[in-house]
Amino acid sequence: MGDDSEWMKLPVDQKCEHKLWKARLNGYEEALKLFQKIDDEKSPEWSKYLGLIKKFVTDSNAVAQLKGLEAALAYVENAHVAGKTTGEVASGVVNKVFNQPKARAKELGEDICLMYIEIEKGEAIQEELLKGLDNKNPKIIVACIETLRKALSEFGSKIISLKPIIKVLPKLFESREKAVRDEAKLLAVEIYRWIRDALRPPLQNINSVQLKELEEEWIKVSSAAPKQTRFLRSQQELKAKFEQQQGLGGDADGGDDDEEEAVPQVDAYELLEAVEILSKLPKDFYEKIEAKKWQERKEALEAVELLVKNPKLESGDYADLVKALKKVVGKDTNVMLVALAAKCLAGLATGLRKKFGQYAGHVVPTILEKFKEKKPQVVQALQEAIDAIFLTTTLQNISEDILAVMDNKNPTIKQQTSLFIARSFRHCTPSTLPKSLLKPFCAALLKHINDSAPEVRDAGFEALGTALKVAGEKAVNPFLTDVDKLKLDRIKECAEKVELVYGKKAGGAAEKKEGKPVTGKTTAVPGPAGDKETKDAATKPGPVKKASAVKAGVPPKKGKPAAAAGTGAAGPKGKKGPETKEIFESELSIEVCEEKAAAVLPASCIQQLDSGNWKERLACMEEFQKSVELMERSEMPCQALVRMLAKKPGWKETNFQVMQMKLHIVALIAQKGNFSKTSAQVVLDGLVDKVGDVKCGTNAKEAMTAIAEACQLPWTAEQVVAMAFSQKNPKNQSETLNWLSNAIKEFGFSGLNVKAFISNVKTALAATNPAVRTSAITLLGVMYLYVGPSLRMFFEDEKPALLSQIDAEFEKMQGQTAPAPTRGISRHSVGGGDDGEEEEEQEEVGNDVVDLLPRTDIGDKITAELVSKIGDKNWKIRKEGLDEVTSIINEAKFIQPNIGELPAALKGRLNDSNKILVQQTLSILQQLATAMGPNIKQYVKNLGIPVITVLGDSKNNVRAAALATVNAWAEQTGMKEWLEGEDLSEELKKENPFLRQELLGWLAEKLPALRSVPSDLLLCVPHLYSCLEDRNGDVRKKAQDALPFFMMHLGFEKMAKATGKLKPTSKDQVLAMLEKAKANMPAKPAPPAKASSRVVGGAASAKFQPASAFADDLGSNTVESKPDLKKAKAGGLSSKTKVQGKKVLSKPSLKEEDDKSGPIFIIVPNGKEQRMREEKALKVLKWNFTTPRDEYIEQLKTQMSTCVAKWLQDEMFHADFQHHNKALTVMIEHLESEKDGVISCLDLILKWLTLRFFDTNTSVLMKALEYLKLLFNLLSQEEYHLTENEASSFIPYLILKVGEPKDVIRKDVRAILNRMCLIYPASKMFLFIMEGTKSKNSKQRAECLEELGCLVESYGMNVCQPTPGKALKEMATHIGDRDNTVRNAALNTIVTVYNVHGDQVFKLIGNLSEKDMSMLEERIKRSAKRPSSAPVRQAEEKPQRTQNISAHASMMRKGQAEDMSSKLNQNRNMGSHSETTHTVPREFQLDLDEIENDNGTVRCEMPALVQHKLDDIFEPVLIPEPKIRAVSPHFDDMHSNTASTINFVISQVASGDINTSIQALTQIDEVLKQEDKAEAMSGHIDQFLIATFMQLRLIYNTHMADEKLDKDEIVRLYSCIIGSMITLFQIESLAREASTGVLKDLMHGLITLMLDSRVEDLEEGEQVIRSVNLLVVKVLEKSDQTNILSALLVLLQDSLLATASSPKFSELVMKCLWRMVRLLPETINGINLDRILLDIHIFMKVFPKEKLKQCKSEFPIRTLKTLLHTLCKLKGPKILDHLTMIDNKNESELEAHLCRLMKHTMEQTGKADTDTEKGASHIEEKASKAKVNDILAEIFKKIGSKENTKEGLAELYEYKKKYSDVDIEPFLKNSSQFFQSYVERGLRLIETEREGKGRIATSTGISSQMEGTCIPLSTHTVSSSIGNTNGEEVGPSVYLERLKILRQRCGLDNAKQEDRPPLTSLLSKPALPTVASSTDMLHSKLSQLRESREQYQHLDLDSNQTHSSGIGTTLASPSSAAANIDDLKKRLERIKSSRK
Repeated sequence: MGDDSEWMKLPVDQKCEHKLWKARLNGYEEALKLFQKIDDEKSPEWSKYLGLIKKFVTDSNAVAQLKGLEAALAYVENAHVAGKTTGEVASGVVNKVFNQPKARAKELGEDICLMYIEIEKGEAIQEELLKGLDNKNPKIIVACIETLRKALSEFGSKIISLKPIIKVLPKLFESREKAVRDEAKLLAVEIYRWIRDALRPPLQNINSVQLKELEEEWIKVSSAAPKQTRFLRSQQELKAKFEQQQGLGGDADGGDDDEEEAVPQVDAYELLEAVEILSKLPKDFYEKIEAKKWQERKEALEAVELLVKNPKLESGDYADLVKALKKVVGKDTNVMLVALAAKCLAGLATGLRKKFGQYAGHVVPTILEKFKEKKPQVVQALQEAIDAIFLTTTLQNISEDILAVMDNKNPTIKQQTSLFIARSFRHCTPSTLPKSLLKPFCAALLKHINDSAPEVRDAGFEALGTALKVAGEKAVNPFLTDVDKLKLDRIKECAEKVELVYGKKAGGAAEKKEGKPVTGKTTAVPGPAGDKETKDAATKPGPVKKASAVKAGVPPKKGKPAAAAGTGAAGPKGKKGPETKEIFESELSIEVCEEKAAAVLPASCIQQLDSGNWKERLACMEEFQKSVELMERSEMPCQALVRMLAKKPGWKETNFQVMQMKLHIVALIAQKGNFSKTSAQVVLDGLVDKVGDVKCGTNAKEAMTAIAEACQLPWTAEQVVAMAFSQKNPKNQSETLNWLSNAIKEFGFSGLNVKAFISNVKTALAATNPAVRTSAITLLGVMYLYVGPSLRMFFEDEKPALLSQIDAEFEKMQGQTAPAPTRGISRHSVGGGDDGEEEEEQEEVGNDVVDLLPRTDIGDKITAELVSKIGDKNWKIRKEGLDEVTSIINEAKFIQPNIGELPAALKGRLNDSNKILVQQTLSILQQLATAMGPNIKQYVKNLGIPVITVLGDSKNNVRAAALATVNAWAEQTGMKEWLEGEDLSEELKKENPFLRQELLGWLAEKLPALRSVPSDLLLCVPHLYSCLEDRNGDVRKKAQDALPFFMMHLGFEKMAKATGKLKPTSKDQVLAMLEKAKANMPAKPAPPAKASSRVVGGAASAKFQPASAFADDLGSNTVESKPDLKKAKAGGLSSKTKVQGKKVLSKPSLKEEDDKSGPIFIIVPNGKEQRMREEKALKVLKWNFTTPRDEYIEQLKTQMSTCVAKWLQDEMFHADFQHHNKALTVMIEHLESEKDGVISCLDLILKWLTLRFFDTNTSVLMKALEYLKLLFNLLSQEEYHLTENEASSFIPYLILKVGEPKDVIRKDVRAILNRMCLIYPASKMFLFIMEGTKSKNSKQRAECLEELGCLVESYGMNVCQPTPGKALKEMATHIGDRDNTVRNAALNTIVTVYNVHGDQVFKLIGNLSEKDMSMLEERIKRSAKRPSSAPVRQAEEKPQRTQNISAHASMMRKGQAEDMSSKLNQNRNMGSHSETTHTVPREFQLDLDEIENDNGTVRCEMPALVQHKLDDIFEPVLIPEPKIRAVSPHFDDMHSNTASTINFVISQVASGDINTSIQALTQIDEVLKQEDKAEAMSGHIDQFLIATFMQLRLIYNTHMADEKLDKDEIVRLYSCIIGSMITLFQIESLAREASTGVLKDLMHGLITLMLDSRVEDLEEGEQVIRSVNLLVVKVLEKSDQTNILSALLVLLQDSLLATASSPKFSELVMKCLWRMVRLLPETINGINLDRILLDIHIFMKVFPKEKLKQCKSEFPIRTLKTLLHTLCKLKGPKILDHLTMIDNKNESELEAHLCRLMKHTMEQTGKADTDTEKGASHIEEKASKAKVNDILAEIFKKIGSKENTKEGLAELYEYKKKYSDVDIEPFLKNSSQFFQSYVERGLRLIETEREGKGRIATSTGISSQMEGTCIPLSTHTVSSSIGNTNGEEVGPSVYLERLKILRQRCGLDNAKQEDRPPLTSLLSKPALPTVASSTDMLHSKLSQLRESREQYQHLDLDSNQTHSSGIGTTLASPSSAAANIDDLKKRLERIKSSRK
């Protein structure tokens, strides 16, 4: 063929894909050679073929396919990446190879599958093969079965999981194809080889012929255990071992051992499918089971019996069924049914196994009680039931119930219980039958072996025998000390007969298990307790206690091999149980003693013992001591020697020297000899007698310590304490207790009888001698170290004083750990053998103490009635029930575990719909745990697990309570109970994020502390993996945190294996996490440190400690820990891991030290440009996402690797947020020093920061924002520009954070956005922010809109992009937003634009809905007085704007632009720049320089006295003003920016930061107090009031509730708010600007404040409330009367509608309305009645008369009537003309009501005419209207002229007084606001004067401002009014006059000073009232006035006035020189002329 040559040239991989089969064949051949040649399994060459291997095996050409298969096999064997191809290749093999006719192809296919299994891909292969069994082609099925069989035969059942295979077997046996059936049979035989009889149940339903054939085959199977012959890659060491044995020809012992362990025992139960039976129960089951007829009950039970025959049942809620069956067993009279119910229970228990455990506690007592039945069939059924139930739970859990029945009077019950205990013990192992359980059981059984009934005795013996066999003599003997020889023998006899359930496992296997490490590894390994090793290793078998150790030089030592090995263990002492052999030493007669003593002591010594001469006695003692020192242990007759010492005078020795020697000798004998308790009895009494002796006490204590060491502390202590307290000597008592305290520290606490001590300690505490009490308390302190807080329980009934001393002692001990015992050890164990047990012992102490507590049985109090209460439908009754339970538990304090039906009742309440009850139930469960102690274990399954379910509650506090409860329980029960069974994994399975994160968090906290866990923990792993990929970030984080701790217990292999079930993508991710966790995996906690201190001899090297700990674990873990685990770990595994751990730790630390010194950012030339190009060319992902996916993070990591220091990058991308914080700290530190580096990596830094914005941790976010602020400052200093790329990948994410709920963060983000404008054009920023307004987050929308407003305000309209029109239209859409803050923000922003741009805005906005437009117009109107300043501002902004537009390189850098931005910044950040240049407060300074633009500054010095004294006088009157008053930033500093500055300061009033708010209020207050400045506030009043009531709301809701806040701060804030508002409401022109809506909110805020009870509790609270009262009055009087009246009506309506509103609130609103009604006669003419009547109409529409009458109080209806009545009275019939604004008058009764009133008033007036002459009547008025008008016109003319204004006002007053209802409205209507208020004020002043209230002359400058007598004005205003214009020195009289005014204002008596000259005489010219300016000026346009005010710095100088009202104010400088004043006058003249 011509084209051969072409493909020959191709590379191998391309040949393999060629379309010609020959080319492919050639390719496969070459590939095969290549694959065999490559040595490196990680060579990149392998990756080339990854995608091709599937094609190798599925080649369509049979010849090529064969070669392809060979090549594929070589690939799988050698390539490390081969695992990735498993799924596709295996499915190719199954579908395309197994159907080939060629046998070779099939063989190769099988080999490939087996090779995949070898490279650890067993699960995937098995899955594919099982899929193949469903194929239609029988060839494929046969090949699949054959492959499975081979795999099983070679790899064993450990690697090939059998459950799925067994599941499909029956189906294969039914196949029509004989070949399939035959192959299935072979597979069944192979499976049988591995699991034996466990295979029978699953196959019991196949065809009987087939089953028979199988049985025959099975019989032929060899009984030898099968072995794994092919090994995984990870099992290479096993393989080597196996091959070595094969080489030796046959198996060595060890091999046998290994293999036995290698074959896991398969439980048939595991292979079965669970059946769900609850739904299959007959529908009427629960009725039938309660039926009267026994036949019906029988039917019901038979139905259940049938269902429970299923060998495996689905878990579910069987509580009701169990309850029903229990009732039949306990209560049914028909014994047949009892037996039937028992069978059902047995079936349930067998089918459910561990899942039945939760019901065991309920059923066991009932069954045991029922053993009173004699009928054998019933007894047998009950036995079967209780045995089945026992297997579902642990002995520990039901021990209480069993022990309770042991004392029953009925002998049958006692017998059956003992037999049941015997059977139960058989299932136990030494570790599941610890001493804590043996103790109570043995005690109860000892009573049984002494019972009168022989059957009870026999049963007792059997039970004790079983215990002896299981736990070993060492454990049981201590409890049998009082049993006589005969009975003891009987027990042993029983023990020998006992066959344990675990047969080999408990006996033989245990021996092997323990024996193996001993022989193989080291001389001393602690075996899991039990006497098996004793037999292996001790010199002499048999019970340790009786061992004739005296003869054998080396006594048997607790079965430790060390002793036998001849290390020469020294002492015969065991631990608690095995006491010394001398315990049986009989008491010797005195003669024998003398004989024995004479044999070892010199004769002279014995003679002189009782000599009368003390010197001889002393000499005798010295000889005695020498002899003892020289004696050998074996030949020392201890008892004889001590009896000699006790010989007369014995312990009555009078000479202290002799006595000291004697005591010393006792100590020596105890140390050197084999000292028995018998010997000790001889001396102890004497020792105790001397312990209090001053001279001999120390020696006595030494002797006691020596005896304690010889005879064990527990026994010695008991004797000593008993002896001490049987005497009267308090010194001895206190010293004995002191000795004991020390001894406990030296010997440790194990074995001490706490109860005995406690009774003695109580005696001591009651002693009269203080020393005894103190010693007792010290002893308690030491005991506390070992026993823990539970010790206190015993002393709770002591006197409080004593209890507090005890508590203080315990407090001292807290945090200390018990010292390691230093004595009593050396003889007990060599080589630390005793670790495990000792430790267990130690742990038990605490529990022992708890066991000693007297517990109350509350079972009888848990009545059915109480239980039904707890389950009642009405929550209140349920609550009562729970309250009762609480009180029952509280009374009982400590309770027995019998709590009747309470668990089920409480369980129901855990999912109560009422969360308060759930919390209450949780707190009851917490109490229950404390009260019941460790016995609560039995309720873990049915009460503890439901508490875990509560962790999924959505409410935080409920979850917290649940967690506390679970912890309280776990403290009592330990973790094992929780981890056993499937319950925990079932909880974790639920996809509730709260539940998952709480539960995982809890496990992460608890698992690290555990030394071993049940294997059931493995069940949680699949759910843990699904949590790792949960949608919720918190769940993922918690799962990651828990991962290392799971791994610590389960090992990496098991965890990795569990990933097999995951999807491939998930699997890779999880495996990566596992690898990571493996590195962080903590070592298992070693046994407590005491263990290590025990290593004395050199027998066991310390290095081996950890391993011994492991062996210990494994022993105690019995059933759970699988054999493979033991084998792997019993060696030195743990020590290995430890060493590794250390290495891992030390390396990075070294490296870090080296690395951290260099720069953190490495400058890569053109690196940034390159990255941008790549992003443009789409070579990398564009930085654009909603949440960052992994690929973005990886990409950033890669990009950073070149330019960021490695160690910093590790911190930046660490999983833990604390590392991010570290990284940010480092970056902040290096910011200045590495500017260039930062700029070169800026794009990456910003991207990394955007990732931080998605973190949930606030601290990282705050730190990131802090860094950004510094970063942007740096960039603007460096004049850097953000590139488009940097901006677009950062700004959008920053804008997301503007919507954060936390104020601080929003504030920071806004500050950063503002700084950005310095390095990125504002117009481009605008677009990004505009985008932000489209967010779903309303906070973000609002903040973005505000930011847009700021931008427009600072940079003018050109900033709006793409065009102002489009931008504004976009903004305007938000006016209709559903969120209030967004609406407000949109309105404010457009108003801002309006201020900059004027009416053109409406054109740009385009069409708005009517509602939106009206809102906007209203808002613009409110700020309407502002546009006049717009022209000026715009003019000023022009230059800056042109700059803005210019190329953005130079933009915003220099000149005004930068200034603007910094101003904007200052505005936002409250940088109040205080002016220090002026020494004089601004108020007293005339800014003429700025007006004239000349440079001379005027400095006017005020005498300090005035200022301070006055301030001090003011303080008590008003709430103290904040002292921190910074001089305000002078608004005139920013010509163009006055409005925006005010806006800014106002915006700060509502700040969340108290100080910021106070500063802002202070500044506004100062502006308001300066008349020339106050006008600047015009147009901002609503805004200011909104800010203030927002601040009030903030205080009310947030600050007051904040515990941390100093309440003085709040009072300061209140005083500032109220102060500045009072100042505002004194300026009528400003007060009138407040609109209705704002007034309504303001009044709402103030009234709420008055009613806030928390304020009254503050120190100055009353003062605050008084001031608020004052303010409310001001608001009512000064604000626009229409607005305030309208506001109050709306407020009243709202408060009556709101259900939450308090009646007190409405009452105060009505009081305000009455006050307004009282003011109506004066104010009626200024009121817009149409609007008021419309409001009343709406009110009456909402509240018709009937509805008002239903109100609780009659006030509302009275208020309304009074208001209408007053209006009618004042307006007469005209009132009906004012209903114009009401569309449909029939909607309310208003018109009708007014007509009625009119009618009524007309009648009244008619009467009045005849009776009185109170002024012109109604008719008269009409007649003489023309005349009246003339008179009034005359009067108003006078008022208008300057000269006669006073006279005019007085006449008007007289006239109004005479004709009270005269209408002066028409005359005022045409005049300006100023004129109206002037007239009103004048009238009011005359009124006060006439009534004798006003003592101040009206002509002073003050009078005009003294509107309310009790409102203090600020210092400045007063002083300014007394300005001395002529410059003479002001005498003291001025100040006296001022004092007088102040005194009067403060309500002090001024009588004594009445004779002072009036203030007028002190002023050179009487100043006019400040507001009075001439009429023509008032008529001039508002806008002009504004403009001129802007230009001339707010000096209202009037062209018609010869002197200005302002001058008095401005020249407030008494000390200035006259010349200076002349100068000023000249300048003023110049200004005035220029204005004309």
